[in-house]
Amino acid sequence: MNTILKTKHLTKWVDNSSGRVFLLRDINLEIKQGEFISVMGPSGSGKSTLLNVLGMLDTFNEGEYEFIGQPVHTLKERQRSELHKHNIGFIFQAYHLIDELTVAENIEAPLLYHGMKQKERQAAVADILDRFNIVGKKDLFPAQLSGGQQQLVGIARALIVKPKLLLADEPTGNLNSKQGEEIMELFNKLNEEDGVTIIQVTHSEKNANRGDRIIELLDGRIVK
Repeated sequence: MNTILKTKHLTKWVDNSSGRVFLLRDINLEIKQGEFISVMGPSGSGKSTLLNVLGMLDTFNEGEYEFIGQPVHTLKERQRSELHKHNIGFIFQAYHLIDELTVAENIEAPLLYHGMKQKERQAAVADILDRFNIVGKKDLFPAQLSGGQQQLVGIARALIVKPKLLLADEPTGNLNSKQGEEIMELFNKLNEEDGVTIIQVTHSEKNANRGDRIIELLDGRIVK
């Protein structure tokens, strides 16, 4: 299996009035293509920060980060943004859907940034609506959906660009147990059948155990 991402001594800090506070410290990681990784740790341990750094939504101060063979630490902001846009899907606990857009429009949004032609966009959206069994919801707005349905739309939107890496930050945190179970089963299917590499941050031991391995963080360091 090829390595999809690798970090060496990755470190991130913020300076405040009382001195330097380390958010991530000396993170050495290697993740293979097709792995399903769970990240655990108490609140404030750096889980979401790590996800944001790996997803290139946030920068870091020291160390190296290589993603699909590209040295992220040497890239300019625009190059990082392109790399992220074409290869990474992000799923958030709070869904982050756009209230004024319908389900179909929310799912289509990432494709607009790719400069895809309208017919191709419509075909891709129709395909994913069908795959997720939400064709009947395509003209509804987020406020008209349940939490589980909103999260499904969030996942569909993340997957429409066919990412190599899916990052999920507490994807079942706002869902009831049945909805959460359905989302996790979907993740396993995406990982096993489509070969999507997944890194999820979770507080749930049960959800974490669905992955191939668990990475534990404490005070910004990997402890296990």
